[in-house]
Amino acid sequence: MSQANSSKESALSAKTMIACALIYTLLFYANDWLTAFLEVAPGVNWIYLPAGLRLFLVLIFSLSGALGIAIASTLITFGRDLGDDMISILGIGLISGFSPYLARLLVIRNLRINPDLSNLNIQMIAISVLIFAALSTGLHQVWFVLMDIPSGSPSNAIAMLIGDILGALLFISICKFGIDVYKRYYGKQSVL
Repeated sequence: MSQANSSKESALSAKTMIACALIYTLLFYANDWLTAFLEVAPGVNWIYLPAGLRLFLVLIFSLSGALGIAIASTLITFGRDLGDDMISILGIGLISGFSPYLARLLVIRNLRINPDLSNLNIQMIAISVLIFAALSTGLHQVWFVLMDIPSGSPSNAIAMLIGDILGALLFISICKFGIDVYKRYYGKQSVL
């Protein structure tokens, strides 16, 4: 691989990370505004649409998506809930970005989802969402308890799990429908 190609691929990855970070940040604040009345505790919501976006971006963009989300989540958390507790903030950012990445690794391999997501169906979406929500909730709640963050509790874990599942199913189902319409309308086999 030439130096020019390697440089171009790195720039594309950086662009993808930045785009994922911006999209995630926008949906986070939109969800925060639309569903503020459903927030149980900081970082815990009964319907959390960004959960679906996290899984969707990482399914499509893999590690670049995970890194973009981790960066965005770290910056969002820094500006909101935990003051200057940088270890807690960084941990939340990493969990937010890499719990969907872990879920991606599990579902792509075990459900035999094509890398371009062309064989993704509603059953695979549901399984992916459940695996992602369990990983995300579990890792966040363990982190909250370890770092003595008040959002860590059994009742908040239940609310977070339900919020991640509902938000992810809603978001990813809408996106899958949009992809199917796009592919049918433009006669494409794949959007990628």
